[in-house]
Amino acid sequence: MVQTSQLAAENLFSAKGHVCVVTGGGTGIGLMITQALAANGARVYITSRRKEVLENTAKTHSPSGDGEIIPIGPCDVTKKEDLENLVAEIGKKEKSIDLLVTNAGISGPKGSPESSDASELNKNLFKNEDFASWSDTFNTNVTSVYFTTTAFLPLLQASIKKDDHHLSPSVIVISSMSGIMRDSQNHFAYNAAKGATVHLAKLMSYEFKEAGIRVNSIAPGYFPSEMTAKESGEDNKSELPDEKIQEKGHVPHGRAGSDEEMAMGALFLMKNKYVNGEIIAIDGGALLELPGR
Repeated sequence: MVQTSQLAAENLFSAKGHVCVVTGGGTGIGLMITQALAANGARVYITSRRKEVLENTAKTHSPSGDGEIIPIGPCDVTKKEDLENLVAEIGKKEKSIDLLVTNAGISGPKGSPESSDASELNKNLFKNEDFASWSDTFNTNVTSVYFTTTAFLPLLQASIKKDDHHLSPSVIVISSMSGIMRDSQNHFAYNAAKGATVHLAKLMSYEFKEAGIRVNSIAPGYFPSEMTAKESGEDNKSELPDEKIQEKGHVPHGRAGSDEEMAMGALFLMKNKYVNGEIIAIDGGALLELPGR
């Protein structure tokens, strides 16, 4: 029988003793999740293509308690050799990992469909975009998620050997509300790629369940990041003013999501062993306003 005291938040969402890996963990949503894990006691390895960003994040945001933020890499998640080196390097330090967060992503090319004239649409979409930029968008937002996850499967499964009170290994795929809606948002490549990321998470959740590895996805709405705000400060944090969100006209909450709200979503999916194959939208109600599938 569970005692009432055992249901305290610090017990339900403690990450003490957990080993986690976050790609794109130096800024934006990846940093929010990294902070949440480390603040609750996890040892968090963060990687990206920019070594100086990783080192600054670890220096600036490592907690004073039990948790730790460890920069590792750099790593380009679109290159198998980099991923193999990353897994090998972490494998030298850890016997297993409990959580992988595949967060690295890019926005891709823009093309406006806001015209009823076919010639104008042709100019904005066909002539102004190219195959290479679409391929780059898919490689980073979809293909890299697949190869990053499959590269870490042995280290993830290895954590099952721990005691029964430990977290079952899991993967959190950062997709997007853009992959669940019909509105292109002037980003056909990005939204199509994120739609594929959403489905990839479902495929992996089904196929890896026999290996004892859960796969879930967070589909964020507008959160401060270098992608949405176009920049970050000396602390690698970004700001997204309320008026920028209100201008969009389709976010009932009228603001960007907060670090705390992303943190709660990540901790929930990491700790709840009874959740598998789910796509959790944290979007301020935007999908209530935009056409979805």
